[in-house]
Amino acid sequence: MAYTDPIGDYLTRIRNAQLAGHRVVEIPSSRMKKSITELLYDSGFIYRYKFEDKSKENVQGLIKIALKYDPVTKEPIIKGLKRASRPGLRRYAPADDIPRVLNGLGIAIVSTSKGLMTGKQAAAQNIGGEVICYVY
Repeated sequence: MAYTDPIGDYLTRIRNAQLAGHRVVEIPSSRMKKSITELLYDSGFIYRYKFEDKSKENVQGLIKIALKYDPVTKEPIIKGLKRASRPGLRRYAPADDIPRVLNGLGIAIVSTSKGLMTGKQAAAQNIGGEVICYVY
């Protein structure tokens, strides 16, 4: 099945899995989705991830993400996932105008000429780019 917005689908699958209380979510793979998954892991928003290669039933491969929940309240660590730039309306930001998410508690994922990185990393390297999404 072809999606018009694969990154929006990726974020929606994570959001729906958390609302349903699932521990693991499976998502069709792509290079950009793999990079976003690595950024979420490095920032502490997900517990673990695994990339599975192509198989007969899965032509693209899979990303398996173990979601992270608070051990006491059982609430998901990711409170919100918001798509900033979408296929119909791209959002670009220069290095000095990359948005801060929840006053620094969340991250903005930015696609730059040096690859995907968080908004803090892009600002530190003085690189602007397309703001993909916000995670908090």
